Amino acid sequence: MTFQEAALVQATLEGVPLPADRSELIDYASRQGDSDRVLSLLLELPDGDYGTLDEVGEALAPVQPSPERDQPHEPRIESGLPPGGDAYTDAAAESGAVREHGPRG
Repeated sequence: MTFQEAALVQATLEGVPLPADRSELIDYASRQGDSDRVLSLLLELPDGDYGTLDEVGEALAPVQPSPERDQPHEPRIESGLPPGGDAYTDAAAESGAVREHGPRG
């Protein structure tokens, strides 16, 4: 499903009493006299209770990152050293320290 189709469904459902389950959302949309296209899109909606229209949109066309996502990878060798050296990837490193440099000559 495209984001535009999910937005169309959300626009159709403006005013629906929430929370609502899938069948209540379909019933509300059918009473709005909207096209069969919106109803067919709502049939793709997983069963469950929806507290906001954003939850409906997310269920139809997810935009949020998955919580099962891999952890960020370490920089590759070809990237060179990160700014701050090893402290860049050390969560316990002290931040904001000022480095003392001798006088410029």
